[in-house]
Amino acid sequence: MIAGAADLMSRRGVNATSMRDVVRHTATPRGSISHHFPDGKRQLITEAVTFAGRQVSIPLERAMSERGVIGGLKTFVASWRHRLEATGFEAGCPVLAVAVDRYVGEPSDKDDAAAQQHLLDLADGVFTDWRQIMRAALLREGLAAERAERLATLVVASIEGTVAMCRASRSADALDQVQGELEMVLSAALARTAG
Repeated sequence: MIAGAADLMSRRGVNATSMRDVVRHTATPRGSISHHFPDGKRQLITEAVTFAGRQVSIPLERAMSERGVIGGLKTFVASWRHRLEATGFEAGCPVLAVAVDRYVGEPSDKDDAAAQQHLLDLADGVFTDWRQIMRAALLREGLAAERAERLATLVVASIEGTVAMCRASRSADALDQVQGELEMVLSAALARTAG
């Protein structure tokens, strides 16, 4: 159910993903939703964002450790390209969906504003985690901490924004362009540390 909710959020956004839709999408008995998610949609969305974050963090960290910054970037971009193309450019990033879509809960929810803030904090934490993985890889390759922080932010923001652009254009061309530019920027920064 959690993976199914993350998938629906990546395609439709947070508000267009209802508990009923998740049940239908995952072929789950309706009663199991209230059993597994007693706090309703807010709890399901929270767990879906956490799940989606790990689905990127774990392979990103492995790629950065095994392939270095440039190889890790290529792997990161390739994973987004695969997701976009495999879904006919319907699915983007569920974490971005939480960041840009105002939360509206189920009728039984009592405090949408608090839920919204919680979800934004959660999305911010996921983006921070991705940036820290990139930052750590840049530090390992000799960049100064401040520069590594800025470049890590540039990479994550660029890829997230480009994924949204690719969905809109139904093409991975922008992803290719951004990857090329990021590789040049990162390579130049890393070359300065080697000299």
